[in-house]
Amino acid sequence: MKREIDLGILFSRSGTYSLLGEASLTGARKAIAQVNSDPEFDLAFRAVERDPKGNVDDYAPLCEQILRESSARHIIGCTTSWSRKEVIPSLERADGALWYPVPHEGFETSDRIVYTHACPNQHLVPLLDHAFARHGTNSYLTGSNYIWGWEMNRLAREVGIRAGGSVLGERYLPLGATDVTRIVAEIGEMQPDFVLNQLIGPSQYAFLLAMADLRARDPYFAQGNCPVLSCNLTDCELPAIGAAAEGVIAAGPWFCGMPDLAEGVERNFGSSFEVVAHASVIMLARLLHGRPGAENWPLAQLLALPQPSAMAINARTHHTRLPVVIAQVQGGVFVPLKIMGPVEGDPYLTLRSETPRPALRMVP
Repeated sequence: MKREIDLGILFSRSGTYSLLGEASLTGARKAIAQVNSDPEFDLAFRAVERDPKGNVDDYAPLCEQILRESSARHIIGCTTSWSRKEVIPSLERADGALWYPVPHEGFETSDRIVYTHACPNQHLVPLLDHAFARHGTNSYLTGSNYIWGWEMNRLAREVGIRAGGSVLGERYLPLGATDVTRIVAEIGEMQPDFVLNQLIGPSQYAFLLAMADLRARDPYFAQGNCPVLSCNLTDCELPAIGAAAEGVIAAGPWFCGMPDLAEGVERNFGSSFEVVAHASVIMLARLLHGRPGAENWPLAQLLALPQPSAMAINARTHHTRLPVVIAQVQGGVFVPLKIMGPVEGDPYLTLRSETPRPALRMVP
């Protein structure tokens, strides 16, 4: 008989970034079903799901509810950096751990969090290197008005200046806002070499539609000039954007058609959010397998165990080793342009001397 272990699931299925939350939830559910049906595992997960519905104020209470009303000590969840930071006090109070399967801005480590998606040395820095070499170093920065956008653009500004470039403009929108008129007008006037887009959800979709219109009427932006770069646009959002996504260059650990990160086999996943949430559950199951009661161990003790997966977790930083893929939307799908790695997650940009090391602080 398999022993049953409660596992918290905390993703928004509605609201501004619902497509991303749904993708992560799908990946986690697939992995739970896989573990539960696999006779090689001596455990079965029982999902304890909560839906914050995109309301950042609901993440901490629902996190506490999972930890208080069930035996779950581990939670797979959160989509935005804002929501991730909101649940840290709840995890500390209730002795829980969060597996965060979404790209983040780095400059954070927590003994309560495993960061299973990419951080800046696995997405932003290689994406900028690609743009500098092929398009130039003068950028325009835009993003959603919260931690992800602020910190990613602050880092991009620092890296760009060190490369001899300049930031021609920088604008932010509230989460969910879709009035991009002023931003696109400025881009049209300033004619940067590329645009780094850190907008989220519908804001990003509206921006790409407006940029497609700009390309249609201004020759400077036609035929691949001034590409839009993204560290968070994934395959699952392309149907919502349509032809306006054509030409976008993105960085991430996985795009459709690549092998599963945790097991190295091809599966029918729809985005990196889905595949990393799936891998998070599988990695946790491997750590708990054959160790009754390990679900209650301190996270540091659990991560010190041997990890056979190529997607190993660094016990010191709690970040994973991941491939780095630069891909471009061509014909409605992401086509990899370059695949590197696997690369060790380096949240403070300290592991490689050749990596720029800007003087940034962690936002509490």
